[in-house]
Amino acid sequence: MAAAAAPAARGALQAGRAGLAAAGSRLGPGWRLPGSWAGRRAGLATWARGWAPAGAAPRRGYSSEAKAEDELRVRHLEEENRGIVVLGINRAYGKNSLSKNLIKMLSKAVDALKSDKKVRTIIIRSEVPGIFCAANLPVPTIAAIDGLALGGGLELALACDIRVAASSAKMGLVETKLAIIPGGGGTQRLPRAIGMSLAKELIFSARVLDGQEAKAVGLISHVLEQNQEGDAAYRKALGLAREFLPQGPVAMRVAKLAINQGMEVDLVTGLAIEEACYAQTILTKDRLEGLLAFKEKRPPRYKGE
Repeated sequence: MAAAAAPAARGALQAGRAGLAAAGSRLGPGWRLPGSWAGRRAGLATWARGWAPAGAAPRRGYSSEAKAEDELRVRHLEEENRGIVVLGINRAYGKNSLSKNLIKMLSKAVDALKSDKKVRTIIIRSEVPGIFCAANLPVPTIAAIDGLALGGGLELALACDIRVAASSAKMGLVETKLAIIPGGGGTQRLPRAIGMSLAKELIFSARVLDGQEAKAVGLISHVLEQNQEGDAAYRKALGLAREFLPQGPVAMRVAKLAINQGMEVDLVTGLAIEEACYAQTILTKDRLEGLLAFKEKRPPRYKGE
C-alpha cells in the first residue's frame, strides 16, 4: 500500500512545488524561491500596469492622497503608522458599486502596491458613510466593513486576509435574487471561509447578515459596536495593522504565501511548501537583525532585506 502510494505522493509534491514557484512572484521584485522551487517571476495578469497615485495636497497623517473626485483614494499613512496603506472606495453616487472604472483603479493600485517593499499592511475601507464596497496582494490585507457589503462588496472583502465589521454592518451574497450567481469569487471564497454547507445556504437564500451574525458563522474575525463617527471597523483594522508593523516584512510576505498555497494542497505537500518558504527567510538580513536585537534586548530595525 505504501509503495503504491509513493508515486502519487511524489506527484502531488511536484504539483505543489510548481504552484509555489509560480506564486513566488507575489513576494515582490527580487524574491525567488530557492533551488528547484524558483520559478520565472511573472506579474498577475489580472492587474493593469503603469499606475501612479494622483497627487493632492496632503492632510494630517497622510503622505499622499488621490483627488477628491476619484473613485479610489490611496493613502500612505505616516509617523507611527508608516507602512500602512488605506484604499478608500469613494463612489457615493453609485453606492460604491464596482464600476469598470473602479475595478480598473483597484487593479492598478494593487499592481503598484504588491511590489512596494515599504508597504506592510493594506486596509480596504469605504469613504462613503454606511457602505463598504483585496485583492491578491503579498502583504496582509484587512477589510473594514462599517456599512453595507452586498454582492461585489462582500466579494471584495472575502478577497482580503482579515475582515472586521461593525455590529450594524450588513453583508451577504445576494446575486441569486437577480437570477445570477456571485461572479467575483464569492462561490469559491465563501465556502473556504465558512464551510461549504453554510456557504450554500447563504448563497441560495441571498441572506443578509449583520455584524454579530457574520461573526457567529466565522465570516469576520471581529465585530464592534458602531461609534458616532461611523468608523468603528476601520479603527479596529488600523489597530490590527499597527500590531503587524513591528514584524519582519519578508517573513510576513512569506508566511502569507505559505498559508495561502498550503491551504490548496494536502498536508504533506503543504509541509514541503512551508519548508521552502522557511528557507527563504533564512537568507535575509532581517533574520540576522532579529537575532541581534534579541541578544541586545532592543526592538529590531527591519529593512525588508
